[in-house]
This record gives sequence, C-alpha cells and structure tokens, in this order.
Amino acid sequence: LDADNYETDPCLKEIRRAENYSWMDIITIHKDKLPNYEEKIKTFYEEHLHLDDEIRYILDGSGYFDVRDKDDKWIRISMEKGDMITLPAGIYHRFTLDENNYVKAMRLFVGEPVWTAYNRPADDFPARKQYMKFLAEEA
Repeated sequence: LDADNYETDPCLKEIRRAENYSWMDIITIHKDKLPNYEEKIKTFYEEHLHLDDEIRYILDGSGYFDVRDKDDKWIRISMEKGDMITLPAGIYHRFTLDENNYVKAMRLFVGEPVWTAYNRPADDFPARKQYMKFLAEEA
C-alpha cells in the first residue's frame, strides 16, 4: 500500500469498503509521542488475544508482530512502512518495536473499536475456540 498517500490511496479505500473497516485512528509508538510509553510497550509485548480481528497498517517506522503457529511456537512477522496485517480474533500474539523504537500505524476496526486484550491463558473465549477449530481444519 502507498503509506505516503494513505489519505487518498484508492487501494486502501477499497480494502476498507470491502472489509467494512468503518473506524480508524493513527497511533505513534515512540517515547516522545505516546503517553505512558514504557507501560504501553510492556502491554503490547504481553502475549494476548482479542475477541475481534486486529488490523494494523504501518504508515512509517517498523516493528514485529509475533504470533503462535499450530504447534504453539512463535513466528516473527517483520512489519515496515506500507505493510498491512490482519490478526484473526482468538490468535495469541504480541507486538514489539525493532531497534528504531518507532512506528506509526493505522488501527482499523469493523464498527466501534474494542481495545480489550486478554492475556494468556484465555482459551475459554468463543473467539479462541473458533480460531483453534480453524487451525485444526487447516491441518
């Protein structure tokens, strides 16, 4: 995606329309830009899941999303300017900055945002059970 022109990018507009991403905001994760920076960084890195998909579009900077594979091993996904990721509801994950200690990202949601993170273990949620069922069907 064209992160330099995200406000007018027709590809982003089409993704938002097709996926019904009706709500968005922009977060800058940097010690000089994010209130309670140290606390937030620790929270983002704590292994957790959400009950809704997590959609992030990197507008500037870089970082890593770590997700668990079907064998519960970590997979590190490098994210940089122009990348978009959708983490399905129920997947355990975490986020960390790289050595640049800076990322600016668009957060997208279907409907109103839900910010609740459920730290592991959170296996009894229907979203987790549905995700595990999906993994079993794919195997």
